[in-house]
Amino acid sequence: MIEKIKKLERQSSSLEPNADDRLHWQRKVEQYAFKFIDDLPLKKTYIQTEDGGKELINYPISDHPIPIEKALHILEKNVDNIGLNPASGGHLGYIPGGGVFPTALGDYLAAVTNRYAGIYFGGPGAVRIENMLIRWMCSIMGYPETASGNLASGGSIGNLIAIVTARDFKKIEPQDISNSVIYLTSQVHHCVQKAIRIAGLHRAQTTYIPVDENFKMDVNALREQIKSDVADGKKPFLLIGSAGTTDVGAVDPLNDLADVAEEFNLWFHVDGAYGGFFMLTEQGKARMKGIERSDSLVIDPHKGLFLSYGLGVVLIKNVQAQKDAHQYQANYMQDALNDTAELSPADLSPELTKHFRGLRLWLPLQLFGLAPFKSALDEKLMLTQYFYHEVQKLGFEVGPFPELSVMIYRYVPTKGDANDFNKKLIQHVQHDGRVFLSSTTIDEKYWLRIAILAFRTHLEIVDLCLQVLKEGIEKLQEPN
Repeated sequence: MIEKIKKLERQSSSLEPNADDRLHWQRKVEQYAFKFIDDLPLKKTYIQTEDGGKELINYPISDHPIPIEKALHILEKNVDNIGLNPASGGHLGYIPGGGVFPTALGDYLAAVTNRYAGIYFGGPGAVRIENMLIRWMCSIMGYPETASGNLASGGSIGNLIAIVTARDFKKIEPQDISNSVIYLTSQVHHCVQKAIRIAGLHRAQTTYIPVDENFKMDVNALREQIKSDVADGKKPFLLIGSAGTTDVGAVDPLNDLADVAEEFNLWFHVDGAYGGFFMLTEQGKARMKGIERSDSLVIDPHKGLFLSYGLGVVLIKNVQAQKDAHQYQANYMQDALNDTAELSPADLSPELTKHFRGLRLWLPLQLFGLAPFKSALDEKLMLTQYFYHEVQKLGFEVGPFPELSVMIYRYVPTKGDANDFNKKLIQHVQHDGRVFLSSTTIDEKYWLRIAILAFRTHLEIVDLCLQVLKEGIEKLQEPN
């Protein structure tokens, strides 16, 4: 047996490469990454291909290694030069992410050191950093020092954690679900509806409250609906507002919604995954008045703080409610039970084995300071307002004045179907590829959207977008 163990040890020892191999691999990866960043201004934002990286099929996982050069060539050809490039400043569709460089360094260090960030006993420093970040974000949002939360993979899991916490705190038992009521609007992000289903609340009465002409929840309609539901013997328990909707960037009247939640004893949750970090700006603070009165909210640093994808945050005032909904004890974890210096993330979320994802936020904040993030957010607000005025000069019809950095617009031709024209226009933009725009449909009208949030998006890019739209209109209106 000893000989067999030693043989296996020799065979597996390649998993610990020597210093020369590590240095060679790291230098090749650094060269690739630096070239990728340096070439961004020269590349299209969106590249349409027919095969979609199909050549990857030719490189299955096998027992035999390949050189780092070949691996990077495969990635370059089949991953990083097709489809949408979210690192590009021309990414103006959906809700852009970011990719500030220290994010990658934080992830690199987290992966190399492999610190466990689930339980304080196992990784006290990692957990303390994550809890410090959570408390900092609570202070931005006006939450009390006693609040907490969790660093999740994104807004989807963040919303799920909040909704499960609300469900259990309001004592919604299985037999109560069909009589329980959740209030939201049609503008809420679909991950909220998904979280409702995963939380076992799909049979609850999900009531969509009408929106006004600016796509904000109608508070009077909400209040009347709740009164009617109470009179009918139903159990209202959850109100969900939005701080920056995906379609139009609308912010619900959060302060008024908080009044209604208090009046009817509802758990008030706010999805601010996209818009929450605009609280770092004066405009954002004014438009999100009342967000501090919510019971829970979600914000995404991989949106509003320009990090690479993979970090969303849920903040919850009632820490005990969050713990009651997610904590579970196991005999094999008994050594960790006596550490109470810091809350453990594993007690506040579905995750047990947890990546030290807080380092991807902590390092950029330490290296840059907060000031450039604030300036970038203010810049995006102003760029969107600039686009709002300039796109009308091209003959576009616009939606509401942008509250944040998302807005809708459409071109109405003198003849022909407007929806069909705008579908062809977005196809033109995406085929051109210099910038990327997306679309949405509201009340059977096809709208183009612009979402300005990538940290590499500046005035030059917005002007380029206007130019591409102008060229598209001219091309589509050419006589056959």
